[in-house]
Amino acid sequence: MIRAVIDTNVLFEGLSRRGPSGAMVDAWAAGRFVPCVSTALALEYEEILTNKFGDAKRPIVRRALQALLDRVEWIPILSRIRPFSPDPDDDFIVECGIAADASIVTRNLRDLKVAEEALRIPVLTPEEFLVRMKE
Repeated sequence: MIRAVIDTNVLFEGLSRRGPSGAMVDAWAAGRFVPCVSTALALEYEEILTNKFGDAKRPIVRRALQALLDRVEWIPILSRIRPFSPDPDDDFIVECGIAADASIVTRNLRDLKVAEEALRIPVLTPEEFLVRMKE
């Protein structure tokens, strides 16, 4: 089964609306791929999602996030490669992708393409990932 590290921007977009990112969240919930998550990524999911959705939706977002996190492969990060990405906040996503031997799914192609080129980690948009998932 295909493995992926889902960037926060894709998860936020998927929980906010339909489209390819929404299909990614649905595929995650249905177990159609192996979502790989490190502790640092889970904490970022919680921080960003609860802040972006606001106080009124915070309990719903936390329940949805917990349901998704119940369906992940937890990835221990045993070595660091920082700094690597032009955006240092993306380095833990690269580390998780390396440790999990998984593709990175993001809308932030500009910063993460550096990792793809140097480390040979597939970096895909949600649209590209959905096509690969069907193959």
